[in-house]
Amino acid sequence: MKKFLQVVLNIPLNQAFTYLDCENPESKSRTGFRADLKFGNRRMTGFVVGESDSLPADCPVEESKIRPILRILDEEPLFNEEIIELAKWVSRYYLCSMGEAISAMLPGGKRESDAGGFSFLEESPETKARTLSDEQKKAVEEILGIRNDSNLHYLYGATGTGKTEVFMQVCESLLSAGKGVIYLVPEIGLTKQVIQAVVSRFGNTAAVLHSGLTPSQKLSEWRRILNKEARIVIGARSAVFAPLPDLGMIIIDEEHDGSYKSGNTPRYHARQVAMYRCGKKKIPLLMGSATPSVEAWHLMESGGIKKYVLTRRLAGGAMPQIKCVNLSSLSIDGAISPVLQKEIEATLAEKRQTILFLNRRGFTHFFRCNSCGFELKCKNCSVSLTFHKAEKRLRCHYCGYSVSPPQVCPECGSLDVGYSGFGTEFIETEVKAKFPNARVVRVDTDSLNHKGELTEKLDAFKKGEYDIMLGTQMVAKGLNFPNLKLVGVVLADTGLHMPDFRAAERTFALITQVAGRAGRFFPDGKVLVQTYCPDSEPIACAVAGKTEEFYESEVKTREMLSFPPFARILRMVFRAPSEHQAVAGANGAAAILKKILYGSKSNPSKLQEAALHTEILGPAECPLSKIAANYRQQIILRGPSISLLQYMASTFMENFKAPGEVYIEYDVDPVSLL
Repeated sequence: MKKFLQVVLNIPLNQAFTYLDCENPESKSRTGFRADLKFGNRRMTGFVVGESDSLPADCPVEESKIRPILRILDEEPLFNEEIIELAKWVSRYYLCSMGEAISAMLPGGKRESDAGGFSFLEESPETKARTLSDEQKKAVEEILGIRNDSNLHYLYGATGTGKTEVFMQVCESLLSAGKGVIYLVPEIGLTKQVIQAVVSRFGNTAAVLHSGLTPSQKLSEWRRILNKEARIVIGARSAVFAPLPDLGMIIIDEEHDGSYKSGNTPRYHARQVAMYRCGKKKIPLLMGSATPSVEAWHLMESGGIKKYVLTRRLAGGAMPQIKCVNLSSLSIDGAISPVLQKEIEATLAEKRQTILFLNRRGFTHFFRCNSCGFELKCKNCSVSLTFHKAEKRLRCHYCGYSVSPPQVCPECGSLDVGYSGFGTEFIETEVKAKFPNARVVRVDTDSLNHKGELTEKLDAFKKGEYDIMLGTQMVAKGLNFPNLKLVGVVLADTGLHMPDFRAAERTFALITQVAGRAGRFFPDGKVLVQTYCPDSEPIACAVAGKTEEFYESEVKTREMLSFPPFARILRMVFRAPSEHQAVAGANGAAAILKKILYGSKSNPSKLQEAALHTEILGPAECPLSKIAANYRQQIILRGPSISLLQYMASTFMENFKAPGEVYIEYDVDPVSLL
């Protein structure tokens, strides 16, 4: 008997297409399977989300023109009703098609294959649970016991206070009660150690989903999850979609980390998806970090999230000494100050190790007074203005405000003004020249060429094969090196002057996380932070360990400027091969969005009140104005209700076709505005 299948595809068209399933003698259900099919002239993989015995009433094509699928790709269903419902929500919330949502959620392999490497299919030796401190015990009991309205829990404590052990013991309790757990870790650095800890503790019941697996290995892990062979799933952001039967909890380690947000369509945030899944199932969501996101901190303070504080460092070791090196008062040749050089030499003499941390992404052209440290910011948005050489103007990348560069400092009248920041490509050369006998290794995305190279380099450093490691973000998180004594932050300011409202939060988190690397096992760890702005709040608070003061001040600033968590943001980026096309596309869109907003203000509905407090920022050039030969313009929608912003963007999407070569990206709750 013929069956009509409703199939969605990984294309930006938010509709299902009807296909015929002719070769199904047993009349088996096909929902949840992938199908090989022809779409136009292309051969594609479709996802079957529904079926019927007769042609659907809303099908625009007559029955004789319905194409059959070529074949079904799976022997058993790959996704269930829960995943279909979740895909519908992702599609609505993040303004993408349902096919794009399902495609991001599922593994792409055609055949299953053994997931070697990190998957540890063989039984691993059970590692015994450690004895918990009183703080940890109390946290475990309350997380498992309390059922508050929101069911959100946060484990907050400095690096080394034993958050992972609390996560492990919570997992053990849930597994013994027959429940499954999803355990999310950030993409970089940290993943390997936590994976090893989870796998050595839980052995065969752990499945691992991460970017190092091939699509067919991911498919094998996915099947093990569906068949209840794996009860704990550990992985980076996409693991939040794992189809675990009897899900009992989702854990998000290092909740503040930017890699939980996807950079491609659908631009989902794993934390938001986890909140939705946990809310729907009425199960707890447990997050943890030494540097929570400002949004999470605000929710903890206002009682929306239950907070558990861990204060004791358990591995011995003490919090390291942190010292600031004020570069403004030194005339240095290169990037390494005499103070840092002396400390590296002393560390090498003791046969101990050093990590030099480079925050490579930065804007070198921000206006700064060398006498008083004054920095020019936008009068509307309070983010750094960026100097544009060609037009000799300072420009804001949020609202488009621009100003001629002042000849004297507006604050103190000094003539000693200029544009600060230096590139970091030469630091490796400088280190090798200054310490010719030291064994130096560099760990960043540019220096890693093959799969597994990151792990090899980190292991070699741990074994003492190198004396100095230069690294970017990858070395800042969760890595424990027993012989490490000194951590140097080469320039703490680079991230601070990004034209982004989260710049302060990121700078604070980075210094705090980097500092947590030293002194894990030895009481004499040292951290030196080189900066031109030792008095700026994020740097001063991170160096002094004044976490609460930093968050209180940052929360007040965000409230005053109406940025998250006090407003919601939706960003639209218009990219095109020519600047004229990108500008025209963004200007046309802004005019239409203003009409939609005006309509919402005058139309009595539950969104009317929110519309009165919603604004459209821009169009303005993106801070990174050209990427991959495409010019970029952005519009930012900001207001109290995300529903209204989504309504404005989706109404615009449905009724407006972008001109020719203009491509529009939609980013709901963006974490970066670069």
